[in-house]
Amino acid sequence: MSSREQGAQAPNGRVSGPWQECLPELGAAAFLVLSTSLAAYAYAGLGTAVLVVGGWALAALALQLALVPVAGKPLAQPAERSVRGQTSFLGFWRKRGLLGDATTSMAAYDADVRPTLQHLLAARLAETHGVSLDADPAAARRLLLPGAGDQALWFWLDPLRPAETDPQKRGIPVRTLAAIFDRLERL
Repeated sequence: MSSREQGAQAPNGRVSGPWQECLPELGAAAFLVLSTSLAAYAYAGLGTAVLVVGGWALAALALQLALVPVAGKPLAQPAERSVRGQTSFLGFWRKRGLLGDATTSMAAYDADVRPTLQHLLAARLAETHGVSLDADPAAARRLLLPGAGDQALWFWLDPLRPAETDPQKRGIPVRTLAAIFDRLERL
C-alpha cells in the first residue's frame, strides 16, 4: 500500500489520504441529503423521506458516472482541472483556509503560500520585464520593491531564504500580505 493510500504527513502536520481532499464536499452533500430528508419527513412522513434519500442516491450515482473517467483515460492533475474550470466549488474556502494558516504559522506560510507568491512574482517579472526570479533575484528585488521602505517585504518572497519548520513561529501579518499583493499588481 502506498504512502498516499495510507495517509501521508503534510507539511502543515496534518495527515492526508485519498479521501481527505474530498471531505468538505462530502460534508456538504451529507448536510444536503440530511436536511432535505428531514424536511420531507416533517412534511409528508417516513415514506416520502425514504423516497428523497433514494432520489439523492440515484443522483449521486448519475453524478459519479458523469465524473468518473473512462477506463484508459488518465485522470486530470489538479493544475489541469483548474485550467479547464473543473475546480471544487469549495476551492475558495480551501484557499482562504490556507491563507488563514499562513497568518498564524510561518511553517504553513512557507509550505503553502510562499511558493504560490514566488510563482506569481516569477511569472509577472518574466512577462513584464524579462527578468528571471531564480537567475537574478537582486534584479527582481529592485523591480518589485523600488522604495527604501519596501525592502522588509523581500523577506517574505526571497527564494534564497530557507523554509521555516517551526509551526509555532508566527506567520505573515495580513497587512504585509496585502502589501505584497499590491506590489505584484503594480509590477
